[in-house]
Amino acid sequence: MRVNGVLKDLAATITDGDEVEPVTIDSKDGLDILRHSTAHVLAQAVQRIKPQANLGIGPPITDGFYYDFGVDTPFTPEDLKAISKEMQRIIREGQRFVRRVVTDEEAREELSGEPFKLELIGLKGPSAGSAAEGASVEVGEGELTIYDNVAKDGEVAWKDLCRGPHLPNTRMIGNGWDLTRVAAAYWRGSEKNPQLQRIYGTAWPSKDELRAYQQRLEEAAKRDHRRLGAEMDLFSFPDEVGPGLAVFHPRGGIVRYEIERYMREQLLAHDYEMVNSPHITKGDLFITSGHMQTYAEGMYPAMHLDEIVDDEGNVTRQGQDYYLKPMNCPFHNLIFRSRGRSYRELPLRLAEFGTVYRYEKSGTLSGLTRVRGLTQDDAHIYVAQDQVEEELTRNLEFVLQVLRDYGLNDFYLELSTKDDSKDKFLGEDEQWEVATDTLRRVAEASGLDLVADPGGAAFYGPKISVQARDAIGRTWQMSTIQLDFNQPERFELEYTGPDGLKHRPVMIHRALFGSIERFFAILLEHYAGDFPLWLAPAQVVGVPVAEEYARYLDEVVGQLRAAGIRAEVDHSDDRMQKKIRNHTTAKVPLLLIAGEQDRAAGTVSFRFRDGSQENGVPIATAIERIRAAVASHARVLTAEDLA
Repeated sequence: MRVNGVLKDLAATITDGDEVEPVTIDSKDGLDILRHSTAHVLAQAVQRIKPQANLGIGPPITDGFYYDFGVDTPFTPEDLKAISKEMQRIIREGQRFVRRVVTDEEAREELSGEPFKLELIGLKGPSAGSAAEGASVEVGEGELTIYDNVAKDGEVAWKDLCRGPHLPNTRMIGNGWDLTRVAAAYWRGSEKNPQLQRIYGTAWPSKDELRAYQQRLEEAAKRDHRRLGAEMDLFSFPDEVGPGLAVFHPRGGIVRYEIERYMREQLLAHDYEMVNSPHITKGDLFITSGHMQTYAEGMYPAMHLDEIVDDEGNVTRQGQDYYLKPMNCPFHNLIFRSRGRSYRELPLRLAEFGTVYRYEKSGTLSGLTRVRGLTQDDAHIYVAQDQVEEELTRNLEFVLQVLRDYGLNDFYLELSTKDDSKDKFLGEDEQWEVATDTLRRVAEASGLDLVADPGGAAFYGPKISVQARDAIGRTWQMSTIQLDFNQPERFELEYTGPDGLKHRPVMIHRALFGSIERFFAILLEHYAGDFPLWLAPAQVVGVPVAEEYARYLDEVVGQLRAAGIRAEVDHSDDRMQKKIRNHTTAKVPLLLIAGEQDRAAGTVSFRFRDGSQENGVPIATAIERIRAAVASHARVLTAEDLA
């Protein structure tokens, strides 16, 4: 239950005047409680089998949970089977989760054999939530608590440092859970700390919901952009280049080109001005912007350049520290500041496809969705104070329209705000309140669902992010729109107002894709490789019934190319049926088949992705239908899609 807004165990005491709300197991809070309770059972089972295992942390995560353990040897698949059986026994035992308040000294005494828990006790306080990923489920501000797993005979079967809350007993976990995989993880996320073994699992209110989740995982595996990227020859991550740094092959390059080309057209149509900035800069720029103070861990190390040393080893000119840029915004501020600005120029919308470099930890890298080198479709908009709300509304409408053009249609919004307990945020509280209220009004006026994201703001201002659901219901954070009162101040940006006086502009950060690489991956998985015709690497492939009809198809394909269609003829020695299989596997949207009847009549036959065929289509009609499908961004899988 939630008592006066705070999650509590059902066993908690309530008093007259308390506002009590039920928490159902299928709600977000309910699922988190179910999953965290299952994580405790996992840890108990591990320590029954491996008593020397040291406990790390075990938080709920999206669709599941994990628990970290300090063990001498990695867990094996056989270990997971044994742990699962032991978990089943504990669940059947119906042990009660009992909360107990303890002092720091009592906790240290009871957990004296658990070094990682002792470290968390020492970190208890306002910063505990950021002390380690998932640590907030263990300790935080206020009282310290231990949860005992109490057997039916009243004996404590196991205990763990935990804030709770939990289910009333283990039997309520039921059978809708499973252990999924094992991974290595550094304690508190630092490579300087011991490496632990992390067991992942999932838990759902029922077996049917577990099966539905597993089916979603199977479908997601089929759509995995890393697998499709290799199968379709789109991109790779060569060892010679380094982790998190992708190279796009010709087929992937053309998809990327089309994504960028259409976006550039839309930017120009919506009054943006295209700019460009270098990949490296002197470090002072990022001191001015505040990135060096707040984002240094995410930046690549400095390159010390321009130092001159004479023959005797004396430094005759001091060098400078240069950095690969992690953000584009400081450069755009310099462009704004390069000359005097008038209120008549506002809103000034500067856009750039700028490649930035971020030193992500190797364990967090994941295909194209988390990389170290990424190209942002970045825009920074400078407005007067009285233009802020109108410009935010305009940008949100622009973002949603363009995402729909790429085939994403199911959205909700998230409002990320400042965490007052942390000191990483720049600017005055009053500025943050004004910015947050403005963003909230714009988000609510959109009519989309709005979800709070406390503490998720960037260091320079709050933001709205567009969350899009893909074809199988997964949510991806897409576009972000952020208000920034701080960088204009730090860069001393000014414009001359209608009163002839100098005024400070407000800055809006807007990234529609987040990054081209990540958006590429999302589209690839959303479409499972079956791109709409306009994005497909090869839009049309001609397959002759026999070699003697290849020249005829060459003439047809020549006309298609002249019309701007990516088309080719398969001149390989393979038989026709194998050619069709090959190009179907490669997810080519349209095959053009031609034999004697087609050549004699000046027609072609369409073969579609679903295996259906439409015969005897005049060449001019075929070209016009293909061009229309490209122009409308249609996804062509069947004959009806090309009608």
